[in-house]
Amino acid sequence: MAERKMPTFDKSPPELVDRFAAVMDGFPEAERRKMFGYPAAFVGGNMATGLFADQWVVRLPDDEIGPARARGAGAFEPMPGKPMKAFVVIPAGDVADDAAVTAWVERGLALARSMPPKK
Repeated sequence: MAERKMPTFDKSPPELVDRFAAVMDGFPEAERRKMFGYPAAFVGGNMATGLFADQWVVRLPDDEIGPARARGAGAFEPMPGKPMKAFVVIPAGDVADDAAVTAWVERGLALARSMPPKK
């Protein structure tokens, strides 16, 4: 039987890691830790937002995914053909805009806050 190799992922650019840290400094209630080796933010053990390679992703309620995609958010597929349906990729232009990225992060944190805490 052939051995299955774990996929390898590109590191996030240092500028994006710094941007994530700076934005998340405004949300001290969010617990920061790594997910898949990337910076991420959690509330009650539920992931709200984080980085993946050169993308910033955010978790949204099901009913907000379609409208977010219509406004330019991308599908999040950590592995091709394997989408994480509860997450979208924040448009790059919004990542660079303080008000826009903050609005995305607030939506992700609100969803994570509304979920039952993980043990």
